[in-house]
Amino acid sequence: MHVNDPRSELRSRLWNDTPETTGSDGQTTTYDSAVLEQYRLYVEMADRVSARRGLANSFFLTLNTGIVTLAVTVGKTPPERAAWWLVIPLLAMLGQCFAWLYLVRSYRLLNSAKYQVVGALEERLPTSPFWRAEWWALGEGTDHSRYWPLSHIEQWIPVLFALTYALGFFAAIFA
Repeated sequence: MHVNDPRSELRSRLWNDTPETTGSDGQTTTYDSAVLEQYRLYVEMADRVSARRGLANSFFLTLNTGIVTLAVTVGKTPPERAAWWLVIPLLAMLGQCFAWLYLVRSYRLLNSAKYQVVGALEERLPTSPFWRAEWWALGEGTDHSRYWPLSHIEQWIPVLFALTYALGFFAAIFA
């Protein structure tokens, strides 16, 4: 590894000095237990971030579905010459789509960082199920025939809603 390797920097920030009291195997049982317990806790925290991300996506999906339903219902009998007033809700809807997109991006970056730390923690464990094994088995996110990272797919949903809103607005204005 070369000097500017991000994993090397991560390792230097993650690990404290090893304990000075060692057993016959070169490490203390207390140290090994602490690493294992921190690993368990950290994987659980990463899983909770994924669950929160799912809840946020469900909230925005429900909100947008409700907006589209309302727009279709109101659009059946649009008030005359009121189409330009649709700019106000359009801006609100585009704003929340932007917030949703930004939130998806933030969760993706947070989870990415968490799983890099999980990988660094796994270097001190007997096995590396997430970082080396599972991620490798999935083609490390680069082989889309085997795996397409969910965060790459979910970032398109708010964009599609925003495009739908913009096209619907222009259809209402110029119809």
